[in-house]
Amino acid sequence: MVSGIEWAAFLPSAILLAATPGANQMLILRNGLRHGPRPAISASIGRFTAFALMVVAVAAGLGAVLTASEVAFNALLDPAAPEPVITGVLDFDRTWFGDPAADWTIRMATAKADEREAFWESYGVLDRSPAAMWRARVYEARHLGAIRLECHRLAKADAVRESYGAMAEVLAGLT
Repeated sequence: MVSGIEWAAFLPSAILLAATPGANQMLILRNGLRHGPRPAISASIGRFTAFALMVVAVAAGLGAVLTASEVAFNALLDPAAPEPVITGVLDFDRTWFGDPAADWTIRMATAKADEREAFWESYGVLDRSPAAMWRARVYEARHLGAIRLECHRLAKADAVRESYGAMAEVLAGLT
């Protein structure tokens, strides 16, 4: 359990982090500008309620349990099943269960031959087997999809158009 002294340090830090503008606050501001203050206030109350529940869960020690267990963190299990049965996945990025090639960092480290080459000196060599190369193309398609969505969100129509060729090339390599 968390002591009083730890709460004194944790709670103000957590509130400061929660109040720091990020994706949630930007969404609340955008919705407030588009739909008025009532939906923004409602979303803000919901967000802070969820945050309060997370603070309580972490204080109770649940954070350590969740981060130590890939299944608990990534999958919904059927509680009525006689043995574990996955009924849903919570977080797409974490469903690759330990394949480093799926990570954005690896994609960026392989994107150009520049000072990033130093990364491989300490990381080691990537698996270049046929199966690993096929998975890398799947991951690249996923990354290109994310980049395309971001370009669309930023109204970069030319970049969205350019992404179709890159995606077609990657998808052709999967067949």
